[in-house]
Amino acid sequence: MRWKQRAQQIHKEAYVFYFAVKHPRVRWHARLVAACTAGYLLSPVQLIPSFIPVIGLLDDVLVVFLGVKLLQRLTPPEVLAECRELADAVEMRRKEEIQSSGAIVVCAVVAALWLIATVAVSVVMAAHIYR
Repeated sequence: MRWKQRAQQIHKEAYVFYFAVKHPRVRWHARLVAACTAGYLLSPVQLIPSFIPVIGLLDDVLVVFLGVKLLQRLTPPEVLAECRELADAVEMRRKEEIQSSGAIVVCAVVAALWLIATVAVSVVMAAHIYR
């Protein structure tokens, strides 16, 4: 499977889990797993800081992998099937929409600013640690 296809599949699965967490038949502990997984990724306090070159991102990947697997086990299969249908509908609607060049430019600018901010924060943190 090519990288682009794999990325599209992961994007679709993110929609599936988004719909699963909002589904009324999903139990509270499955929602708690999803919230803790997202919270860990967005939290500035992590076991291994993300600015450490390879290991910093590997712990994030591991947390996402374990969170998704646990959420798959805790969510009833019929709910996951229903949420996959909803995700398919969203993906079809997204493909039908025409992307404007302005939206692409805005996404590129946001990504560039995020990258610059990440590098700047990493440099500042590294300078503070080695002082």
